[in-house]
Amino acid sequence: MAPAPAVSVAVAVVYALPEEQVVVNLQLAPHSTVREAIGQSGLLQRFPRIAQSALCAGIWGKTVALDTPLRDGDRVEIYRPLTVDPKLARRRRAVLRAGRKSAV
Repeated sequence: MAPAPAVSVAVAVVYALPEEQVVVNLQLAPHSTVREAIGQSGLLQRFPRIAQSALCAGIWGKTVALDTPLRDGDRVEIYRPLTVDPKLARRRRAVLRAGRKSAV
């Protein structure tokens, strides 16, 4: 006998700022998408700057399209835009480290 189809899908939607991390647990209909989970989480209303930027999200650390269907236990992560180019930040840290070594 085949297993019964899922009645709902349990997911967590997360958004992290430097000063605050928010996790919203949801029960959604089967075949719900990342976009629907984010909309139902209430995070777009709580953090309006999310809606102002191009929305980028992932599941368990991997970027996915907003129309990706969710599975039970997924963790939907809303990503913030980068404020500094990663290569530039790495160069700045290297210069700072080199300066500290020469001062010792």
